[in-house]
Amino acid sequence: MKYIEGGVTAAKGFQASSAAAGIKYQGRTDMAMIYSEVPCVAAGTFTTNIVKAAPVKWDRQVVCESDYAQAVVCNSGIANACTGVQGMAYCRETAAKAAEVLGIAENTVLVASTGVIGMQLKMDRIAAGIDMLVPALDGGIEAGHQAARAIMTTDTVPKEVAVTFEIGGRTVTVGGMCKGSGMIHPNMCTMLGFITTDACITKELLQDALSEDIKDTYNMVSVDGDTSTNDTVLLLANGQAGNVVIDSKNEDYQAFCEALHAVNAALCKKIAGDGEGASALFEVKIIGAATKAQAVTLSKSVVTSSLVKTAICGHDANWGRILCAMGYSGAEFDPEKVDLFFESAAGRIQIMKDGIAADYSEEEATRILSEPEVTAIADIKMGSEEATAWGCDLTYDYIKINADYRS
Repeated sequence: MKYIEGGVTAAKGFQASSAAAGIKYQGRTDMAMIYSEVPCVAAGTFTTNIVKAAPVKWDRQVVCESDYAQAVVCNSGIANACTGVQGMAYCRETAAKAAEVLGIAENTVLVASTGVIGMQLKMDRIAAGIDMLVPALDGGIEAGHQAARAIMTTDTVPKEVAVTFEIGGRTVTVGGMCKGSGMIHPNMCTMLGFITTDACITKELLQDALSEDIKDTYNMVSVDGDTSTNDTVLLLANGQAGNVVIDSKNEDYQAFCEALHAVNAALCKKIAGDGEGASALFEVKIIGAATKAQAVTLSKSVVTSSLVKTAICGHDANWGRILCAMGYSGAEFDPEKVDLFFESAAGRIQIMKDGIAADYSEEEATRILSEPEVTAIADIKMGSEEATAWGCDLTYDYIKINADYRS
């Protein structure tokens, strides 16, 4: 497997486009389209928030009830959440318009929205945006890059990645783009992810692969502890790689799952590193756990702790906050056996051994914690299981961004 340039247009047969429809933002693109030249099998995972945006409900219906999907239409600026029965009407109108212009079936069009909750969509602008998107569809890398830029809200950078691998002598590609910067928390973090692949795989196994990988990727990300109403990850497979169809959980399926995980994990780190106001990506690894569930619980508790996040912001090796967050997680462990390390591009340092402070240099620890990507590693010495969670530091800018978000 190798990483290549590109995102949603990296796989064969996929095109993308972007447009400035003026839905909420002015002077920038705010709509994107992904289109496959042939119908795709589709899989999806969605927010666990009881308050679900209309596009979530629409996409769940398409993924579950339609044999195929062929296009995705996404707008940024307005979330189409808490918009009543009109919200589903917006989805239906969007899908119908895209279907008409593309010449495909309405029930093969997926719809996504992100932005302010409670605002009503301006359907005349959505329709005009679709009229701009379809003629602009292109399979080049730049088209995919601009689509990734168009779905941004408070994101500061577009997020995309792609990989290739071999199945039976055929090159298969998995690529994706996502957006997410705030209102990000485990259990389908305002996060949208769109993954495309030219692999030939059954719909059932595509869903299995995505549902299983979500547990170790998107559900392990937290920026601010808020789970959105719009969280959606969609995975489309059009079979254009020409590999023998993956219809059982064999070696080909495992290879596909590894590539999918590589893409999802890379996108997750991009989300965490671009958290609202963040100055550092903060990664937490729990190793030596008795069970995977124990490791997951502990890593999530540390990565979501406001006190730990502010310590990372201050480049402060305040290990007591990490041990405290582990202690209230609900997972059982012996604090007197815990070893704790910090590492980054500047080096690695042990700051706690067997539950007490190690003999370390505060200056060296600060230097390591001053990098843009920082990892905390806690060994609880109970077994061989491990888990990794991703988050970011908590800065003054997070409050500034969210205090005036609607205005």
